Amino acid sequence: MSEIAVMNGNFAAATAARLARPEVIAAYPITPQTPVVEYLTQFAAEGNLGSKMSEVESEHSAMSILSGASMAGARCYTATSSQGLALMYEPYFRASTLRLPIVMNIVNREMISPQSVWGGPQDSLTLRDAGWLQIYVEDNQEILDTTIQAFRIAEDQRVLLPINVCYDGFYLSHMTERVEVPTQAQVDGFLPPYIAKHQILDPARPMAIDPLTSGYLVMEYRKKHMAAQAAALGVLAEVDREYESLTGRSWGGAIASYRMEDAEYAVVTMGSVTGACREMIDEKRSRGIRVGLVKIRCLRPFPREAVMRALSTVKGFGVIDRNVSFGWNHGIVYQEVKAALYGADRIVPSVPFIGGLGGEDITMDLVSTACDTMIEAVDAGKTIHEAVWLWSPRKGVKL
Repeated sequence: MSEIAVMNGNFAAATAARLARPEVIAAYPITPQTPVVEYLTQFAAEGNLGSKMSEVESEHSAMSILSGASMAGARCYTATSSQGLALMYEPYFRASTLRLPIVMNIVNREMISPQSVWGGPQDSLTLRDAGWLQIYVEDNQEILDTTIQAFRIAEDQRVLLPINVCYDGFYLSHMTERVEVPTQAQVDGFLPPYIAKHQILDPARPMAIDPLTSGYLVMEYRKKHMAAQAAALGVLAEVDREYESLTGRSWGGAIASYRMEDAEYAVVTMGSVTGACREMIDEKRSRGIRVGLVKIRCLRPFPREAVMRALSTVKGFGVIDRNVSFGWNHGIVYQEVKAALYGADRIVPSVPFIGGLGGEDITMDLVSTACDTMIEAVDAGKTIHEAVWLWSPRKGVKL
């Protein structure tokens, strides 16, 4: 029988990692990820976690240790945030191109400068093309469930890629919610021990890993890497269905739709802002406005076909981003959605929104205003190409 608990997002991530039985954990603390490391250390001290815990001097070392451990055949886990993720960039990129199925929670935090420790997915989104799989979640239950699922996805022989499960700093990492926790027996049945079949380091069989490589082989590596990413979409859907049969919870796979069956307009979201948007959708529906919601869960690989289907019948849509795409004057998710729709038979009006940077709250009033702005533009047949900033004016402050 599963357990009902009240836990913050970091405890949910650490609990999921414990249930997954990783053999090696290496992590360096950084706000707002720090409690994940503390909880895991507490589990180990209490005898509830059998992993080898490596105390490292930096995030660069953490990912380097896990790369070696993964090549030796171990199930591996870590977590980081923001500047820590930036520091581990070199081994982060190498872990994906060596096809190492490492699971890492990223507790999203703004990048400097200006200095900020508050939530925002700019850190992980900036590295979206480093070859990892990336899933973004909405609440603490989804953190726990998706982190458990991530091990199955990454270790699948059709995939064999590292994976990020990303969640908003402070809004989820430090806030508490009701979470249903599967039993260890349930997770053990869902997630059997990892049996590595490639790149197994063994002192009895010395080998060179990643020697100087010709361009011809680099071409082959990248082609197979991209094919594995494409395969991950199907694996994600399979794993989600199997997890639903185990727990009764499904997260929809690569995207999740809400009240889209007869929607004339759509709002596209990612991460914790989805909750406020879902409430706003219900309020608009109560007044006869047929608007729905599409939540992007999997950003890499981007679910182009699923997004095209979800938006195929609406008059237009708006995308609410909590990040910026420098040089485009709108957000990254908007850019991804527009690219996905380029091959569609019908191109509909759209509006990009940016809000919530540096942990700034995106209130119900702001998402309602965004929806109204989007509907007005769509009804006029207009696409707004530059971001509409969601901003709550403060005395003495002007955007």
